[in-house]
Amino acid sequence: MKNLAPNITRQRLLIEGFYTIDADKKVIMNYFNTITKSLNLRMYGPPIIFSPGGNGKNINQGYDAFVPLIDSGISVYVWSNAKFLSLIIYTCKSFNKNKAIDVTKKFWKINKIESQSF
Repeated sequence: MKNLAPNITRQRLLIEGFYTIDADKKVIMNYFNTITKSLNLRMYGPPIIFSPGGNGKNINQGYDAFVPLIDSGISVYVWSNAKFLSLIIYTCKSFNKNKAIDVTKKFWKINKIESQSF
């Protein structure tokens, strides 16, 4: 992808994996607190966590969550029945991607994790 705005700092990291813990709103809130502290990112508002509550396909049940950061935001998508996680860290500040992957893997107890920076 061509860098259309080289004067604007942007870092994006997509992380996916099958997690082994039980996930709910409290766990997602704790993840946001853990990852932001680990990467020295600052929240400027409370996380927003949604769950479709039985609407839609059973395989897609879970959570959609977002936390606004002074330096952009983090989106987390959790498939509860499949125990699958997909998240994007998007910042206007550089962060250690290996630390983000390691913290995420340990927090969610993911055996095999995939990631891509873009």
